[in-house]
Amino acid sequence: MTPLLTIAADQKSAEVTDWAARVGWVVGLALFIALVYWLMREGWKWRGTLQGDLPELPSAPDDPGPARLSMSGRYHGSTTAGQWLDRIVAHGLGTRSRVELTLTDAGLDVVRPGATDFFVPAERLREARLDKGIAGKVLTEGGLLVVTWAHGERLIDSGFRSDHAAEHNEWVDVINSMIDNSMIDTNSTEGAER
Repeated sequence: MTPLLTIAADQKSAEVTDWAARVGWVVGLALFIALVYWLMREGWKWRGTLQGDLPELPSAPDDPGPARLSMSGRYHGSTTAGQWLDRIVAHGLGTRSRVELTLTDAGLDVVRPGATDFFVPAERLREARLDKGIAGKVLTEGGLLVVTWAHGERLIDSGFRSDHAAEHNEWVDVINSMIDNSMIDTNSTEGAER
């Protein structure tokens, strides 16, 4: 064989792309992603159905009084108290959003643009603490303000993060002070009635 024929015999043509197989894989992957998204959405709706016993959220009174504290930040969601992964989605409590918090003697006003606003009356506040996580959001230790409150038959933890995290300590102190003072007032009133 001559060298030219040997070179020509050794050359192979480039493999042809199998477009049908590629399109099939892309379509299959897109359908799989759509199925996963649909299942997640149905799970979210099912969780809301299971939490249907939760009463409607209270709204702020017409005159809640002067603000003791106010803060801008993010609302990260609500969970069953003490169970930081048990997200509550009923009545929009599972929707993350921006938030404007205002604490007055009447309670905690939670204003959320694009989501349902709600109000926690002062007598329903149970505790405020710093924590590092709530369902779907984990921060550094003490990076989250968690307010525990009673709603219907449940205790709920709601997680907030201020635009200025240094404000969290003051919120914890003031809310817990309000709760302690209301318990003292309640106990002294009950003692006077006896």
